Amino acid sequence: MPSPLKCGVAGVGYLGKHHARLYHALEGAELVGVFEPNDDAANAVCADYGCPRYSTLEELGAACDAVSVVCPTDRHAEVAHTLIEHGCHLLVEKPLCVSSEEAESILKSANAAKVLVQVGHIEHYNPVMTFLEGEVDQPKYLTVERLAPFQPRGTEVGVVLDLMIHDVGIAMALVDSPIERIDSIGVRVLSPTEDIANARLLFANGCVANLSASRVSEKKAREIRVFQDSGYLSLDFMNQKGHLIKKSGPSLERHEVPVEQGEPLALELESFLSCVVETTTPKTDGSFGKSALEVALTITRQIQSSWNP
Repeated sequence: MPSPLKCGVAGVGYLGKHHARLYHALEGAELVGVFEPNDDAANAVCADYGCPRYSTLEELGAACDAVSVVCPTDRHAEVAHTLIEHGCHLLVEKPLCVSSEEAESILKSANAAKVLVQVGHIEHYNPVMTFLEGEVDQPKYLTVERLAPFQPRGTEVGVVLDLMIHDVGIAMALVDSPIERIDSIGVRVLSPTEDIANARLLFANGCVANLSASRVSEKKAREIRVFQDSGYLSLDFMNQKGHLIKKSGPSLERHEVPVEQGEPLALELESFLSCVVETTTPKTDGSFGKSALEVALTITRQIQSSWNP
């Protein structure tokens, strides 16, 4: 049996602590330590999982085969470069970084060091997405709604890079056609950047995706509807359930979707570890993450230019 991969986490706040939990629990992984500037967050994770806290990223990188980068987005590039220099394979939480230039630099460094970069587009590992990938065939229109209550965490970027980028990636994967036009609008509510946004993506094959995101909602929701010639699908990423409506002669038939339940983050990390061990390309590799980032940045620029015409 092969030795477990030595895994670490850079940033063990709200999300990073779950990366640590799973590396501690997953077969094929050994949680060998974390890097975290906040004493309380670091001490809690180290106490829970019996791992050391490294005082520098360099020390963490030297101890690990693979590291999750779960710090604020505006630090991703800096942290990624330090870990790549130490030969670490990376799972970088989405978005990959904050600019196309940073993304290109990360990918260039990773390629030179022959290390893998996977971007944490977690919904691509959700069983709902697995079902969609098997059922969606030449979609004509899709609409996605992603709502969340306000939290100060993540507001170093706007809601497009914080939340909508999930659905940008989903739409790109399901439609599988170049984007020809983007029309966007956004509103600031509680932070300096947009907290509510809507984007309409027109693809070269004629499909339209309408994406809505809010981080100032009273409820949580992560829902998608896909319309195609054979009928339409309505699925809930959060509750991992849904239904599809299929044409049957002159009528419509409703079928509940047999979505297999699973923790998306655990499935994502399992896939990451498998790609490292087998030297295969991740479903959401660095190139995919860069493409989704560039679309999200275009949406962000459109929104911000409308505020300062």
